[in-house]
Amino acid sequence: MGVILNLETSSTNCSVCVAKDGVILSMNELNSANYSHAEKLHIFIEEVMQEASLKMEDLDAVAVSKGPGSYTGLRIGVSAAKGLCYALGVPLISISTLKSMASQVKINNDEVLIPVLDARRMEVYSSVFDAELNEIRETKAEVIEENSFKEYINSKHIHFLGSGAEKIKELFPLESITYHCDVVPSAKEMASISSDKFNASDFEDVAYFEPYYLKDFVLQTKKSKS
Repeated sequence: MGVILNLETSSTNCSVCVAKDGVILSMNELNSANYSHAEKLHIFIEEVMQEASLKMEDLDAVAVSKGPGSYTGLRIGVSAAKGLCYALGVPLISISTLKSMASQVKINNDEVLIPVLDARRMEVYSSVFDAELNEIRETKAEVIEENSFKEYINSKHIHFLGSGAEKIKELFPLESITYHCDVVPSAKEMASISSDKFNASDFEDVAYFEPYYLKDFVLQTKKSKS
């Protein structure tokens, strides 16, 4: 038995749900290009707990999307999750953003899932999963070019999903590829994954856990005029 609060803030979608044994009791999310996480996350947490008629003390764990994704979004989500775990004395569960995305699309055994998150310009964060959601290629930050994903494009039907799929679609308008450009990371898919991790006692060290940024954050500053 596990009541788990799931937080997803790795993309433009600020998403929260509370679930019991993998079954969602209440959920709220807002997908906004303005990144509303700082304003909405704690409000959504309060709202889903109230809607589910639960108190914070009823939680058995808190799960958070660990990335890759937006640097600021991940910081907000992980900080909130760690704060709740400290205050409530409950374990922290982390979930791969890309695996959670991949679970939104069901495929045949001879196909592959490639979730891709936009990382600006022609770069994306991506990973490759089979029909059973086993990761068959590690997560990478990569620049999309004509040889990208060649080993899969030449041999399997591919499902690209996520905000980075539009970039890939321009390079590979092929019938052997299905594009799911509207897929965004969501707490909805986290519920069953976090339940499995809870039952396996697959927890993070709250004190030392950090988001999976994949690459260093670069602060853009204007050059001063000489």
